[in-house]
Amino acid sequence: MDQLNQGPVYLVDDDEAIIDAISFLMDSYRYPIITFNSGEQFLEKVDLSQPGCVILDARMPGLAGPQVQQLLCQAKSPLSVIFLTGHGDVPMAVDAFKNGAFDFFQKPVQGSVLSQSIAKGLTYSERQHWKLTHQALINTLSEREAQIFQLIIAGNTNKQMANELCVAIRTIEVHRAKLMTKLGVSNLAELVKLAPLLANKSES
Repeated sequence: MDQLNQGPVYLVDDDEAIIDAISFLMDSYRYPIITFNSGEQFLEKVDLSQPGCVILDARMPGLAGPQVQQLLCQAKSPLSVIFLTGHGDVPMAVDAFKNGAFDFFQKPVQGSVLSQSIAKGLTYSERQHWKLTHQALINTLSEREAQIFQLIIAGNTNKQMANELCVAIRTIEVHRAKLMTKLGVSNLAELVKLAPLLANKSES
């Protein structure tokens, strides 16, 4: 069954035969593969802040797959990582998953299995990108705006919030409008979707 192409899929492998085989295989599942023959080349060319999926070989000259994964973690990249290696073992797989790998396969892998993993990985990556983007916006809220955010999602009216914080209703209206603008939302339903991220707010 064809999969819907939802975003970029990268393959990082130093073996040209593997690159050709995976590219040909995934093309039949409507996943055009963007290939790199080294971890260094991949990290240099790709925007790590954007969603997508990267298939990593574990052992390569220069930066190995686990080292590339570690750098992605340090960059807080939303990219989903799928390991595809001919030299995998249980400890390697365990470490990969501990560090946030989405999947781990040994070569060779069936096209249907890999394509399903890519599809799920892209969906997961889109969610991660959404969370990271909106968390960054929430982190820009002032302490008062964060207070008002909490009161809004608790169901308080502007008048109730004004009484709670001992300020004028107009002040609440100004702060409310400002936080909605900062978060890029236009209604209460959109604001409520961001509520789980408020607990992770860090001070800028």
